[in-house]
Amino acid sequence: MRNLLPGAALLLLMTFTACHQTARDHKQDAAKKPVVTEKKVFERPDEASVPPAPGELKKSENTYTIQEVTLNGSADESIAEPVQDKEVLLAPNTVSDFNTEGYGHIVENKFQTPQTDPLSTFSIDVDEASYSNVRRFIESGSVPPAGAVRIEEMVNYFDYDYPQPQNNQPFEVITEMGDCPWNTSHKLVHIGLQGKTIPLDNLPASNIVFLVDVSGSMDEPNKLPLVQDAMKLLTDQLREKDRVAIVVYAGNAGLVLPSTSGAFKTTIKNAISELEAGGSTAGGEGIQLAYKVARENFIAKGNNRIILATDGDFNVGASSDDELVRMIEKERKSGVFLSVLGFGTGNYQDNKMQQLADKGNGNHSYIDQISEARKVLISEFGSTLFTIAKDVKIQVEFNPSKVQAYRLVGYENRMLAAEDFNDDTKDAGELGSGHTVTALYEIIPVGVADSFVRKVDNLKYQQPKSLNVFAESDEVMTIKLRYKEPDGETSQLITKTLRDIPASQQKTSDNFRFSAAVAEFGLLLRNSEYKQNGTMNQVISLAETAKGQDKMGYRKEFISLVKTATSLAVH
Repeated sequence: MRNLLPGAALLLLMTFTACHQTARDHKQDAAKKPVVTEKKVFERPDEASVPPAPGELKKSENTYTIQEVTLNGSADESIAEPVQDKEVLLAPNTVSDFNTEGYGHIVENKFQTPQTDPLSTFSIDVDEASYSNVRRFIESGSVPPAGAVRIEEMVNYFDYDYPQPQNNQPFEVITEMGDCPWNTSHKLVHIGLQGKTIPLDNLPASNIVFLVDVSGSMDEPNKLPLVQDAMKLLTDQLREKDRVAIVVYAGNAGLVLPSTSGAFKTTIKNAISELEAGGSTAGGEGIQLAYKVARENFIAKGNNRIILATDGDFNVGASSDDELVRMIEKERKSGVFLSVLGFGTGNYQDNKMQQLADKGNGNHSYIDQISEARKVLISEFGSTLFTIAKDVKIQVEFNPSKVQAYRLVGYENRMLAAEDFNDDTKDAGELGSGHTVTALYEIIPVGVADSFVRKVDNLKYQQPKSLNVFAESDEVMTIKLRYKEPDGETSQLITKTLRDIPASQQKTSDNFRFSAAVAEFGLLLRNSEYKQNGTMNQVISLAETAKGQDKMGYRKEFISLVKTATSLAVH
């Protein structure tokens, strides 16, 4: 037996050597694939205000030709000159074989009592991703996970017929109160903000960086190809004074197209068409490079924004939520905003993208089909890309003589401490041109039987009712808002009160009823403990009375979606 061991060892060594040689041969064969590098020469145009079109981008099977770019002179000059061509080898297409999507856990807001918690403070939210993602689940025949159902985003997916602001204010505040549909013994308070609509021609020049995830996980029809179609739609909206650059990332990051005038749409679209997916996902490196490019082409008093298109599956370099958030919090100080467009199914990382957009002073949308891209990037072009007010916070003080308990519907991820309202260093939400924001409070009036609030002993040192000058007032609440100019650091204050209206005089608007219908739908999808007497049939009936003009058909689509959800046995 001992004599056989050397022979067996030799055979094993020969087998290992052969396998190693085969692997090395495969690597050498792969390395022999042709790589095309093209030097690009820019010629200065007759008019310095219009940059030249970069040469058409050429790419081998696995290699992008990348340009590192500096500017001639100051950051707002229009001529970009390539100083170095650099090739970034992308790994062959690799698609993850797992099927998991990431959603944050939502702990629903509870009923609070004004005696112990008189203030409710939160940041506005203009994200719309939750609704289109929920729609994707329902249309595919499944009930969305509770973490995907963010009620405030579903409500804010829709436009509301609010009046335009007056007196040079960036937005108008609208309030309304009526019976709560899912519990008519309660009241529902509707708070709306209408951002000032700036005509397209009057919008400031844009410095946009497309940051595109071209990793292997994006190699699906509803991912990179849909990203490309969406980017081309946005390209059609660009003006000559707008500029766009394209940064890609997979195993590493590179600049595919230097900052280029919106006048050269064909050049931009050609660069978009050349993108292919393959490799791992160095999202952190891509974000850093995109901020660098945006800073180098910064337009003072302009719209400087990165648009990240991804499924959110970062797995190389800075990839944890904490690392990415810290990076973006640091980078946003440059005045460059970050918007996130989410794509795809299977490994869609919703919670990560929501955090990135929030910390990047931008918005988060989910693109499940080309019609959604058209809505976000064409119909809502101004509100998606052009900020008119930042760090917008709302603080509501409730009158305990009128309100026994209150609950903010949604906005769980946007709650702030009471003291954050006056703290201008605390980050909050942004409002875009023409954008509407809606928030709903469910209120239990004084004298109504309540099973939601757990009672505590009477407080010894609170002000006696006899000393409260507002005890007999008809004020239900006082609403305060703080906001900053897009490039400002000091907030401004707006205050408004809501008075109690007798039930005989209540006549709710389409805005009120439709937003209530969407909120009730969200409660049912989440199987919320606060859904009370809500039903799908009630949602449908309420929405059908509040369709209004519905020029784009979104409210009609909502009603159809609720009917589909009903067939999925959502209760």
